[in-house]
Amino acid sequence: MNRLMSSIQSLTTTRTPIEVSGIRKLFFSQEMVLFLCIIFLLVFVGLINPRFVSNRNLISLFLGNAYIAVAAIGMSMVIISGNIDISVGSLIGVLATVSGILAESGYPIIISWIAPLLLGILVNGVMGVLVAYLRIPSIVVSLGFMSILKGGLIIFTGGAWISNLPEGYALSQLKPFAIPMPIYFMVILTILAALWMKVSPFGRTIYAVGGNSEAARLSGIDPKSTVLRIFLIHGFFVGIASVLFSTQLSVIQSTVPSYLELTIITASVVGGVSILGGTGTVVGSTLAAVLIATISSSMIFINISPFWLRSAQGVLILATVLADLYRRRRQFRN
Repeated sequence: MNRLMSSIQSLTTTRTPIEVSGIRKLFFSQEMVLFLCIIFLLVFVGLINPRFVSNRNLISLFLGNAYIAVAAIGMSMVIISGNIDISVGSLIGVLATVSGILAESGYPIIISWIAPLLLGILVNGVMGVLVAYLRIPSIVVSLGFMSILKGGLIIFTGGAWISNLPEGYALSQLKPFAIPMPIYFMVILTILAALWMKVSPFGRTIYAVGGNSEAARLSGIDPKSTVLRIFLIHGFFVGIASVLFSTQLSVIQSTVPSYLELTIITASVVGGVSILGGTGTVVGSTLAAVLIATISSSMIFINISPFWLRSAQGVLILATVLADLYRRRRQFRN
């Protein structure tokens, strides 16, 4: 009897090396670290100022930054493929303005929502062609587009405010089941993108091209068409982000939001996406976007100047890149 009980106990408590490795990988993953950092900030700042964890502030925190998380999904794919897009902030500003102008001009609301998606795909498609087929470095292409988009927006609009928006246009202000619509977009798109990148053949192709483009080509993958498709997908997510951004308030200012591209790139890199390409997840980028928003909000509640947020973002990027380089060197030595 004792032998039987000990056998049952050993079966229920013994963990195989694979199970132990999986558990260790989960708890030491970038996603878990980010999640724990968010919880720590909520508890720590909440103890100092209970208003920080009020329902109103938490909803405002997620509502105002969900579009950044959505844009970071596409950005993560671009960086995983070994490229980067620093024009994303300018494009969101342009697409948000286009959406507002269409709505203000009397076009159907659905048109003002769909047009930014199509225009985002078109613009990023042109970028993808220049990067993939003309072999111009993505940082050079996106830098050029950033200047064109930012300058063009000011030239054509003069930074004017768009205020005569029709009723029903404010998609981000809808609250199904008392939850703001942008939160649904952020969560659902993150889950779908994470599953797609993990199980679909093209999702795995992104990692292959970013890890070693030449090896991917020799294995039968076309890096050029892959990079182009990634930029097209990125443009789709930027379009969604621009609609969520433009419909947050009852007015739209025809300018590019300050430091928006830095925040989106920071979310991707801090989320675990290697700046060198080949590794990372969109779940991490979404959690990093939430963490950055939490840091920004916590600074206000504990009376720290929000200008320190830029310094904090720089430190986060530098620390993440150094950690990634250290990890890669260890893998190379092993």
